[in-house]
Amino acid sequence: MSDVARLAGVSIKTVSRVVNDEPAVHPDTAERVMAAIEQLGFRRNLGARNLRRGSTTGTIGLIVEDVGNPFYSELNRAVERIATSFGRQVLTGSSEENSDRERELVLEFCSRRVDGILVVPAGMQHGYLVPEMRAGTPVVFLDRPAGDIVADTVLVDNIGGTVEAVAHLAKHGHRRIAFLADSPDIFTAGERLRGFREGCVRNGIPYDDRLVVMRTPSAESVGDAVKRLLTGANPATAVVAGNNRVAVHLLRALAHAERRPAMISFDDFELADLLDPPVSVIAHDVSALGRAAAELLFARVQGDQSAPRKVVLPVHLVARGSGEVAPS
Repeated sequence: MSDVARLAGVSIKTVSRVVNDEPAVHPDTAERVMAAIEQLGFRRNLGARNLRRGSTTGTIGLIVEDVGNPFYSELNRAVERIATSFGRQVLTGSSEENSDRERELVLEFCSRRVDGILVVPAGMQHGYLVPEMRAGTPVVFLDRPAGDIVADTVLVDNIGGTVEAVAHLAKHGHRRIAFLADSPDIFTAGERLRGFREGCVRNGIPYDDRLVVMRTPSAESVGDAVKRLLTGANPATAVVAGNNRVAVHLLRALAHAERRPAMISFDDFELADLLDPPVSVIAHDVSALGRAAAELLFARVQGDQSAPRKVVLPVHLVARGSGEVAPS
C-alpha cells in the first residue's frame, strides 16, 4: 500500500479508503489510485483483512474422494454455487480414499480458518474434528456419515435404490443376479450390498455370495469378476453395478462380448444414455446432494444451534434398455 500511495501521490489512508470502497474520496483521486494499483499488480490480502476485522475468512473447505470423478466434479459445482451466493469461495481437496490424507486436508483447511468444512469421509474415525467443532467450525458430512462422532449428515437412499434395481431385474425374469461394488469398508458400498440382499429376499431370489464381488474397482478386478460370474454352466444373467466407476469398467470388460447381460448401474454417468443398449441406472441428483449439504453448512455458519440433522435424499430408477434385457 505504501508503494501504491507513493506512485499515486496520496496517503496510505487514501489508498485504504479506495480499496475498501469507503466514501469521501474524490473520483479523480480514486482513479489515480486504481491506476497505480493496476500498474503495480497490488492485491489485497483478504484473509488478513477479514481476520483484522474479526469477520470470516470468506472460504469453506470441501474434501472429496477424487475431484477427477465426474460425480465429485458435479458435487463440487453445486457446493460452489451455494458458497458464491453467501459470498464465499471453496477450497477443494481429494482424500484418494485415504483416511490419513482426509485428516491432513481437514486440519490444513482448519488452520487456514475456513468458515466451515464439508467432508466425504474416507475413514471411520473423526474424533480429531471435535476440538475444531467446539471452537466453532461447523462440519457437515455428505454421501457418507462420520464414523465415531455425531454431526450433520446428508446421504442418498442407498438401500432403497438397490432394492429397486433388483426388483426391476426380477420383474424382467432374472434369477441369477450378480452384484459388483467397491470395497465393503466404504459406507455406500456396504449399504448398497444390504439393499441387494433385501431386494433378493423381497423378490424370492436366493442370495448367493458367489455372485457378489466387492473390491476397489479396476479394469483387472472387474474383468476377472466378469469372467467368473458371466461364464460357465450357471452364469449370472444380470448385474447390478455398485457405482459409476464399476459400471464403466464392467462395460469395458463386456465390450467384445457376443451378448451383454442385463445391467443396472447405481449412479448415472456420462454417455450412459448413448450406448447400445443405453444403460439403465439408479439415479440421484448429485447437485441436490451438494446443495443440501452446503445449505446446511451455511445455516450453521449463520448461527443455527439446533441438534445435528440427518438428511436422506431419494433415488429413482431410469429405465433405458440395459436393465430390461431378458435372460438368454
